[in-house]
Amino acid sequence: MASILRVNTLTDASSGNSTAMSTINQGTAKAWINANQITAADSFNCSGTTDHGTGNYTYTLTSGFSNSNWVLTHEAGHDGVTFGFYIQDATTGRSSNSHRFEIKGDSFTNQDADLMQQAFLGDLA
Repeated sequence: MASILRVNTLTDASSGNSTAMSTINQGTAKAWINANQITAADSFNCSGTTDHGTGNYTYTLTSGFSNSNWVLTHEAGHDGVTFGFYIQDATTGRSSNSHRFEIKGDSFTNQDADLMQQAFLGDLA
């Protein structure tokens, strides 16, 4: 039988530090992935990846966001070099349950990466 714990605020044992549940809910990552190109080493709330060619991918979420105004933090690298990400146009590359992105090397050309890590923050639907 499932149970529910309902609280408005969490506090530490000394009651010196407290946090509203709304802050905790809004401030946690709703999805994350650690991948080598399209092969996920580990993930949470990520249901699939699509490889569109060199350095061009889409990650799809299991449970999507309530809108496309979510936030993404990320990093990618290859042989000790950090690459930059480019998220494609919001109308074609970003939705409430997926995003398409490119990884750019030093010359701003698409590059495959040995490691890609992303965390998604926002309101789940």
